[in-house]
Amino acid sequence: MKVAFCGSDNASAYDISAGVLKNVCFVDALNLVPHVFLLFITFPILFIGWGSQSSKVQIHHNTWLHFPGHSLRWILTFTLLFVHVCEIAEGIVSDTQMNSRHLHLFLPAIMGFVAATTAIVYYHNIETSNFPKLLLALFLYWIMAFVTKTIKLIRYCEDGVSFSQLRFCITGIMVILYGLLMAVEINVILVRRYVFFMNPQKVKPPEDLQDLGVRFLQPFVNLLSKATYWWMNTLIISAHKKPIDLKAIGKLPIAMRALTNYVCLKEAYEEQKKKVANQPDKIPSVWLAMYKAFGRPILLSSTFRYLADLLGFAGPLCISRIVQGFQNDTAATKKVNSYLSSQDFLGNVYVLAVLLFLALILQRTFLQASYYVTIETGINLRGALLAMIYNKILRLSTSNLSMGEMTLGQINNLVAIETNQLMWFLFLCPNLWAMPVQIIMGVILLYYWLRNSALVGAAVILLLAPIQYFIATKLAEAQKSTLDYSTERLKKTNEILKGIKLLKLYAWEHIFCTSVEETRMKELISLKTFALYTSLSIFMNAAIPIAAVLATFVTYAYTSDETLRPAEAFASLSLFHILVTPLFLLSTVVRFAVKAIISVQKLTEFLISDEIGDDSWRTGESPVTYESCKKHTGLHTKAVNRKQPWRHQLDSYEQSSRRQPRSLEIDVAIKVTNGYFSWGSGLATLSNINIRIPTGQMTMIVGQVGCGKSSLLLAILGEMQTLEGKVHWNNINEIDSSCEATRSRNRYSVAYAAQKPWLLNATVEENIIFGSPFNKQRYKAVTDACSLQPDIDLLPFGDQTEIGERGINLSGGQRQRICVARALYQNTNIVFLDDPFSALDIHLSDHLMQEGILKFLQEDKRTLILVTHKLQYLPHADWIIAMKDGYVLREGTLKDIQTKDTELYEHWKTLMNRQDQELEKDMETDQATLERKTLRRAMYPRESKAQLEDEDEEEEEEEDDDDNMSTAMRLRTKMPWKTCWRYLTSGGFFLLFLMIFSKLLKHSVIVAIDYWLAKWTMDNENKTSCNVAVFSTLCGAGIILCLITSLTVEWMGLTAAKNVHHNLLNKIILGPIRFFDTTPLGLILNRFSADTNIIDQHIPPTLESLTRSTLLCLSAIGMISYATPWFLVALVPLGVAFYFIQKYFRVASKDLQELDDSTQLPLLCHFSETAEGLTTIRAFRHEARFKQRMLELTDTNNIAYLFLSAANRWLEVRTDYLGACIVLTAAVTSITYGSDSGLLGLGLLYALTVTNYLNWVVRNLADLEVQMGAVKKVNSFLNMESENYEGTMEPSQVPEDWPQEGEIKIEDLCVRYENNLKPVLKHVKAYIKPGQKVGICGRTGSGKSSLSLAFFRMVDIFDGKIVIDGIDICKLPLHTLRSRLSIILQDPILFSGSIRFNLDPECKCTDDRLWEALEIAQLKNMVKSLPGGLDAVVTEGGENFSVGQRQLFCLARAFVRKSSILIMDEATASIDMATENILQKVVMTAFADRTVVTIAHRVSQILDADLVLVLSDGFLVEYDTASNLLLKEGGLFTTLVKTNK
Repeated sequence: MKVAFCGSDNASAYDISAGVLKNVCFVDALNLVPHVFLLFITFPILFIGWGSQSSKVQIHHNTWLHFPGHSLRWILTFTLLFVHVCEIAEGIVSDTQMNSRHLHLFLPAIMGFVAATTAIVYYHNIETSNFPKLLLALFLYWIMAFVTKTIKLIRYCEDGVSFSQLRFCITGIMVILYGLLMAVEINVILVRRYVFFMNPQKVKPPEDLQDLGVRFLQPFVNLLSKATYWWMNTLIISAHKKPIDLKAIGKLPIAMRALTNYVCLKEAYEEQKKKVANQPDKIPSVWLAMYKAFGRPILLSSTFRYLADLLGFAGPLCISRIVQGFQNDTAATKKVNSYLSSQDFLGNVYVLAVLLFLALILQRTFLQASYYVTIETGINLRGALLAMIYNKILRLSTSNLSMGEMTLGQINNLVAIETNQLMWFLFLCPNLWAMPVQIIMGVILLYYWLRNSALVGAAVILLLAPIQYFIATKLAEAQKSTLDYSTERLKKTNEILKGIKLLKLYAWEHIFCTSVEETRMKELISLKTFALYTSLSIFMNAAIPIAAVLATFVTYAYTSDETLRPAEAFASLSLFHILVTPLFLLSTVVRFAVKAIISVQKLTEFLISDEIGDDSWRTGESPVTYESCKKHTGLHTKAVNRKQPWRHQLDSYEQSSRRQPRSLEIDVAIKVTNGYFSWGSGLATLSNINIRIPTGQMTMIVGQVGCGKSSLLLAILGEMQTLEGKVHWNNINEIDSSCEATRSRNRYSVAYAAQKPWLLNATVEENIIFGSPFNKQRYKAVTDACSLQPDIDLLPFGDQTEIGERGINLSGGQRQRICVARALYQNTNIVFLDDPFSALDIHLSDHLMQEGILKFLQEDKRTLILVTHKLQYLPHADWIIAMKDGYVLREGTLKDIQTKDTELYEHWKTLMNRQDQELEKDMETDQATLERKTLRRAMYPRESKAQLEDEDEEEEEEEDDDDNMSTAMRLRTKMPWKTCWRYLTSGGFFLLFLMIFSKLLKHSVIVAIDYWLAKWTMDNENKTSCNVAVFSTLCGAGIILCLITSLTVEWMGLTAAKNVHHNLLNKIILGPIRFFDTTPLGLILNRFSADTNIIDQHIPPTLESLTRSTLLCLSAIGMISYATPWFLVALVPLGVAFYFIQKYFRVASKDLQELDDSTQLPLLCHFSETAEGLTTIRAFRHEARFKQRMLELTDTNNIAYLFLSAANRWLEVRTDYLGACIVLTAAVTSITYGSDSGLLGLGLLYALTVTNYLNWVVRNLADLEVQMGAVKKVNSFLNMESENYEGTMEPSQVPEDWPQEGEIKIEDLCVRYENNLKPVLKHVKAYIKPGQKVGICGRTGSGKSSLSLAFFRMVDIFDGKIVIDGIDICKLPLHTLRSRLSIILQDPILFSGSIRFNLDPECKCTDDRLWEALEIAQLKNMVKSLPGGLDAVVTEGGENFSVGQRQLFCLARAFVRKSSILIMDEATASIDMATENILQKVVMTAFADRTVVTIAHRVSQILDADLVLVLSDGFLVEYDTASNLLLKEGGLFTTLVKTNK
C-alpha cells in the first residue's frame, strides 16, 4: 500500500482551488506547525541546558513548585495526552478502513502527543530551576495550537460534520483544553510578573524546603511524582548501599508534626467544650473534634476511592466487549470518507484493550492516592492524640492515680492501643462508605448480564458475609486468651532465668521446665483455636467466590433460555472477584469501627477526668532560665559549725549555744495556714495544718510510718486536693542578695526526691543533671556527696551507661542515691527530700548527711525539707515538725520541743539509743560494697553476648574494604532461604509434603473450573446437564481443597511453633552457667516473648498468603501463555522489572520496619515514665521539657511509619502498573494470535487477577523475611553447647546414701570458665575431714566462688579432681551429683508458688520434715501465722518476705535436703546481723555432723572454723586452722583480719 500524506486513492486530496483552508488535508498539515515549533525551540534548551543558573534559589531539593496554577496545568496536560491518544487511535482506525494510507489522519496527533509530553517536561525543568522567562515559549505554543485547532473545528462545522462523529468531538475538546492551558499561562505572567512588567515578584521557598533535614517530599513534588512516588527512588535504591537509618529519613514536614496537628485538634476540642459548657449533662464530643480537624483529607481520600471503584468496573465491561467484538469480528467494508462514529470506535477490540490499560492505570493510581491520604491523616491524628493525652497526663490529679481511678496500665493502653485503634479506623474508614456503593454497582451489572440468576450468586455472598464477621470476632477472642497464657508462660520463664543458678545447683531444672511446658500446652490449645479460625477465615475468603459462581451459573443454565456466552461468563466471573474483596473487608472494617467507638469512649473519659488544681501561688512571673550555679567557695553559713562529730550526744547539744532564730515572719519560705488536704476521697488526710518552713535552713519532718509526712510534702507541692486553707510561698528574694548564685536560681521550681526512686531511661549523667546545664565541678561534688563514684566506675560506660527500664538494673540504694543527687544538683532555692535514707545503710546515710546535706546544701543556703525516720540526725535540724495521724503534733527547734514536750523528747531519746545500738552492729556490714558486688556480677564480660548478637548483625557491619561491603550488601539482599527451610522442616516432612501437595492440587482445580467454563461457553451442542455436572464437581472439589490447604498451613505452623519452643526451652535450661553470666537476661527473654510470638502467630498467615498469591500469579501466567504462547515473549522484560522492584523494595522495607519498631519503644517508655514520675516532673517544673521530648519521639516514630507506608505505596504503584502492562500484552497478543473467544476471556480474566496479587507476593516476601529473623535468632541459641549431663558411671552405680561421710579430697585442681579462657583456680590441693567446718577466704576475684562452683561441676575442671567419699565427681552424672549436695547462695532466691513448693519442689518430704526445717531456721511461728501455713503464697521473687526471711528460707531448704555436705557461698552477705546470728547458730547445731564449707565475705565469720583456706589469684596460699594462721605475722589471713575484709 502506497504511503502519502493525504492518501493516494483520491485525486482531489491535493486540490486547493476552493481556497487553502477548504482542504481538510491542508488544515491537518497546518496543525503540525505549532508542535514542530515547540520541539525546535525546547529541545536545544532541554538538552544543552541553560548556561547561567544564577537565579536558582539555594535550596537542596529541586522540588520547589511555585508557579501559580501548577496542579491545574498537570491535570490539563494529562487530559490533553489522553485526548491525543484517542485522536491517534481514531486516526489509525479510520485509516485502516481506507484503501490507501492517509498519514494526515494520525501523524499530527502523534506529533501533538510528543509536543504535549515535551511541554510538561520543559515546564517542570523551568519551574524547579526557577527560570520563568523561558515559559514564553510555552505561551506562544498554546496560542498557536489554540488557533490551528479552532480553524480545524470551524472547517468541520462548515463541512457539516455532526456531534455523532468522534473526530468532531475530539477537536472540540482539544480547543477547550488549549484555551484553558493558555489561560493558565496568562495567569502565571499576571501573578509572577516575569515579563511585560517592570518589577517581577520575588518568592521564597517554604520553610520545609529550606530545611536540609526534611527528606519526606510527598507534599512538595509534582503530581506525577506524587502519584508514582518517584521521589522515593533515591531512598529505596540507596538502601542497597547502606542501611536506612533515622538520619536518612530526616524530619517530618511542619504540617505533619505532632505539634501542628495537636494545635488543630485542641482548638476543635475546645470549641466542642464551649458548646457544652452550659449543659452539665453533656460531654464534649471527641468525634466531632476529630472530624473538624481531619475531615477534609478524609473526604478527599473518599473521592479518590469512589473514582477508583468506578474505574474498577472498566475491567469486566471491557472483557465483555472485547470477547464480544472478537466473536463478531467480520471484515469491515472499506470506505472513502473517513469519519468514525463513537460506536464504531468503541467496537474496535484494540481500542478497548488500550482503554482497559488506561483505566487500570488510573484506577490503581487513584486507589493508592486514597490509601496514602488516609494513612497520612491517620498518622497525623495519632500524633495529635498522643500530644493531647500527654498534656492531660501532665495535668492529671495525683489522687486519680493513687486512688486507682486511672491506673498506669490504663494510661499505657490509651497510648499503645487506643490511639492505634483510631489510626487504623481512619485507614479503613473510606471503605465504610465506598463498599456499599461498590457492592450495589456490582450487583446491578451482574443483573444486567445474567438477569435473575445473578441475584442468586449475590445472595450466596451476602448470606455468607455474617459468618465472616462471626469468625472475625472469634479470632479476636482466641487471640486474647492466647495472650493471657503467653503472659503466664513468660512470667514462669522469667523466674527460671532469674534463678537458673539455684535450679542448676539443686538439679531442679526439669521440674521447672515441666511447669513451663504445661502452660505452653494450654497456650498451644488456645493457639489451635486461633489457627482454626484463621484457616476458616482464609477458607471463606477463597470459597465464597467459588460457591457464588457455582450457584449463579447452574441457576443460569437451568432457568435461562439462552446459552451461556463467553462474554457474559467471564465478565461476571471478573465481577465476582471484585465483589468478594469488599465483603471480606467489611467484617474487618465493622470490627474496627466498633473498636474505635470504644476507644473514643475511653479517650473521652480520660480527657474529662480530674485535673490538678492550678498552682498559681507557685507560678511567680515566668519561669527563670536554669543558669549554672558556680560552686562558690568562701561563702559559708553563719558562724555555726555544722561539722560536729557525727554521733554526738544530745546532752552536748543541749549545752551548746545555738543561734537565736531570726524573726521568722520575714524569713519564711513556705507557710501553710489552716490547711485541710485530701486525696480526692473528700475525707481530709491531713487536717488543721499550720506550719512554716524557714528560709535557708533545714526543716525535718518526723513521725511514725503512715502519719502523713510524705502527704504533707505533696500537699505543699499542690499535688493534693485543698479542702480549705492556703499554702503561701514567699516570693521575697533571699535576704543575702549579694550572691549571684541565689539570684540565678529558679525560685519557683523545687528540687524533689520522692520516696520511691524514679529514674528515666537515660544515662546516669542525664538522670542527675535532669535538663540543667552541665557543670563539671558541681557534678563531681554531687556524685561524691552521694558516694556514687565507685558505682559509676563499675558500669560498663561509666556515667554514660543507660539505666532504667531498658538499661542496667540498679539496686534500690543506688537508685535512691541517684535521685538524691538529682535534687542536690538542681539549682533551686528549695529542696524536698522524702525519706532519702530509707534504702541506704548507715555508712551511706552518714556520708550523705555530712557531705550532701550539711555541707553542700547548707553552704548553698538552700531551704531544705527532709522527711526521715533516722532520729539520730535530729540535732542537725534548724526546725522540726513532728507529725501524728495526719496532724502536726509539734513544731519548733529541738530546744523548744525539749522544754515544751518532755515526753516526746524522751521517747525520741530512747528510739535514738536503739538506733545507735543497731548501728554498732551495722557498722560491720557495708551495703555499698555489696551493691557494687551485685553490679559487678551483672556486668560480666560480654563476649558471648556479642557473639550471639553478631549473628543477626553480621550483615550490617560496614567495612572499608569494598569486598566486605559487597558481601554485606549481598547478605542484606538475599532471602534467608536456609532459615526458611529449617522452619518448614521443623513442622515435620509429612505436613510439609501435605501442604505443598494440597496447595498445588487446589490451584490446579481452580484453573480447571475456569477452563471448563470456557469450554462450556464455547460448546455449541446443548449438553447442559453434562457441563453442569462436571462444573459442580470441580467447584465442590475446589471448596473442599480450600479448606484442606488452609488447615494444613496453620497445622504445620503450629507444629513448627511447638517444636521450636520446646527445643529452645530445653536448650536454654541445659545451657552452661557461663552462658547466663554473659548473655543479658532481656536478650534470652526476648527469644521467648517477641520471637516466639512471631513464630506462633505471624509466620503461618504470612506463609499462607505468600504461597497463595504466588501460585495464583503463576497459574494466571500459565493460563495466559496457554491461550496465547506469544505472551511469553512480552513476559521476559516484565519479569526482569518485577525482579528488580521486589529486590530493592525488600531491603528498604526491612530497614524501615526495623526503624518503625525501634522508634516505638522509646515513645511508649516515655509515656509510662512520665506517668510514674508525675510528682517529680511537676515539682521540678519540667513539664515543657518533657512535652518537647514527647513531641520529638512521636515525630520520629511517625516519620518512620510514614516512610514505611510510602514505601508500600511505591511498591504497589509499580506492581500495579506492571499488572496493567500484563493485561495490555495479554489482550493484544490474544486478539492478534488467539483463535478461541473462550480462551481469550479466560486469559483476560487471569491477567486482571495478576494485578491484584503481584504486590502481595512482594509484601509477603518482605514480611516473611523480617519474620524469619525471629527464627534465625532462636536458631542461634539452638546451636549452643549444653552442659555434659552424662557421667562415666550409671546413676544406679552410685550408692543411695552417697555422700554419707562428707570427706572431701581436692587433688591438684585446675578450673576455668570456658576452654578458651584463663584458669581461675590453679593446682589447688586440700583435704577436708568428714564433719569439719571449713572457711574459705581471699580478696575479691581470688577464686573463692569458683571453688564452690567446682564442687557442682558448674565450671570446667580441666585438670586434677575432687573426690567426695571416694568417688571422683567428674565421673558422676551431673543430676546425681547436684541432687546430693546442698548450697546456700549469697542472693536468696524464692519462686512464686507456695512455701512448700519453695522448700521441696520435688514433693519428696513429709510435712513434719518441712516444719522441722522451718523450726531450725526460726521461721515456724511466722509461717504458722500466715493463711494456709505451708501452702501460703510466695509472690514472684519472694517479694512478700524481707531479705533476711528469704535467706532463712534458703537455709531451711538446704536443711530439707539431707546432704552431708553444705556449701555456704557468702550466704550472710546481704542480711542483717540478727539473721546472720541465727544462721551461724543453726550451722553449729543442726549441721553439727555435716561438712560445712563457708565462703566468707567477712573474715570475722570464719575465725572459729576448724580449717581455713586462703586463696589469692587462683592459688591456695595458706591452709591451716585460723588460730595457727593468725600467728603468721605477714600472712595474707592476718592482713585480711586486720583490715576486716
